[in-house]
Amino acid sequence: MTEERARSYVREVPLYIGGEFVEAGAGGRFVTLNPSSNTPITTVAEGTTADIDRAVQAARRAFDEGSWPRMTGAERARYLRRVADLMEEDQEALSLLETLDCGIPIAQTRGQVARAAENFRFFADMAQHMTGETYPVEGRYLNYSMLQPVGVAGLITPWNTPLMLECWKIAPCLAAGNTAVLKPAEWSPLTADRLAAIIDRAGLPAGVFNVVHGYGETAGAALVAHPGVRLLSFTGETETGRTIMRNGAQTLKRFSMELGGKSPVIVFADADLDQALDAALFGMFTLNGERCTAGSRVLVEASVAAEFEERLKARIAAIRTGDPFSPDTELGPLIHPEHHARVMGYLDIAREEGATIAVGGRRPPACPDGNYLEATLLAGVKPGMRVEQEEIFGPVLSLLSFADEEAAVRIANDVRYGLAAYIWTRDVSRAHNVAARMEAGMVWVNSPNVRDLRTPFGGSKDSGIGREGGHYSFEFYCERKSVQVALQAPPIPVVGRMGD
Repeated sequence: MTEERARSYVREVPLYIGGEFVEAGAGGRFVTLNPSSNTPITTVAEGTTADIDRAVQAARRAFDEGSWPRMTGAERARYLRRVADLMEEDQEALSLLETLDCGIPIAQTRGQVARAAENFRFFADMAQHMTGETYPVEGRYLNYSMLQPVGVAGLITPWNTPLMLECWKIAPCLAAGNTAVLKPAEWSPLTADRLAAIIDRAGLPAGVFNVVHGYGETAGAALVAHPGVRLLSFTGETETGRTIMRNGAQTLKRFSMELGGKSPVIVFADADLDQALDAALFGMFTLNGERCTAGSRVLVEASVAAEFEERLKARIAAIRTGDPFSPDTELGPLIHPEHHARVMGYLDIAREEGATIAVGGRRPPACPDGNYLEATLLAGVKPGMRVEQEEIFGPVLSLLSFADEEAAVRIANDVRYGLAAYIWTRDVSRAHNVAARMEAGMVWVNSPNVRDLRTPFGGSKDSGIGREGGHYSFEFYCERKSVQVALQAPPIPVVGRMGD
């Protein structure tokens, strides 16, 4: 019944360019699939290079000639709050469409929609505090800096939790006074279309926000290469990020890259094991394991490793996998058949490397169709194994043990990624010291992944470049201009006065 309700909100998805819903110029369409059954949901307009150019030109006109970048922060904030209000009014449709398109359990997509709306509220508030700094010089000069919008931003978003991650980029981008072209992931287009309709209803000036659906190799590549795009924010896979940076370098774009992760959860023997267990399960198996900050490697101190493993096994075996529209479901299907095959391939690699599939590793018997995989625990994992080093991006948790603090830090850091880390210990001194030694952009101590929108979000090493969140978003989405004003006639060296 709930899936039927979700389908009542489905339409054939158009592009949104210059304040109008339009078809792709070449008339092409592609199919988006229901991951629970791999049956078609609807068709989506397939944008190409020409459509990207139309969208960038619309965004450029809105920036150069329109009112948006010239409004005060308070004026833009009113629009953003209107978007948030409309998202909250439309929560049912947004949640159901996200579950239908992505397979994320409905209880979780409701929370994601609330977070997405909160992004708009938060950056609406931030828009009114876009202040620079002043540097007075003893009555002689007043030097100050100011933040100004950059221009047209290209926003390329992934298929995991697409609505929330789209709003994470759109809200600060627009709050800063930029205009935007969004290229959503082709595997999850439905809520981006619904969001475009909401933004249209909110009355933003035409061209301020545009959406071009399509494939990364065509629409995405065209957005990256377009000379009219001044800055580009990308969330996705590391190799794709490298390609984007190479292709965008020709036009000297500004980049913000949030890429892959292989984040450790370090559990010391003195930790609150109940809390650590709950947090490890939450961080790995919600959102179907398709989470960039997932704690996909649990490192447990040897003296409690056997106990922790047994408790993990029991809890993971009890995770309810199935229909994502059921309110009791905790784990839904993976996004797409290609991704399902990729994740299953890592289970074969685990066996070849000598790890043990201690729990799960199969399609649930009650789910013969779709992209389902039981919650899975890999035991006997050793540092250096591919399943310990590479991002699987599914409900597959690797379990390792360590002898002491030095070993824990070494194992945690010995991967090419550096997005997040989680530390569990009652020793305050050790908590701070280990957190400082983590090669990660974000560290949570005795806490699950709880986002504070004021703090910088991003990773180190192969997990990305730059930070977004709070005022850090404005460091990316704004130009910082320095102005120096003389308060009295300054001494100026004389050059070229012949005969004086």
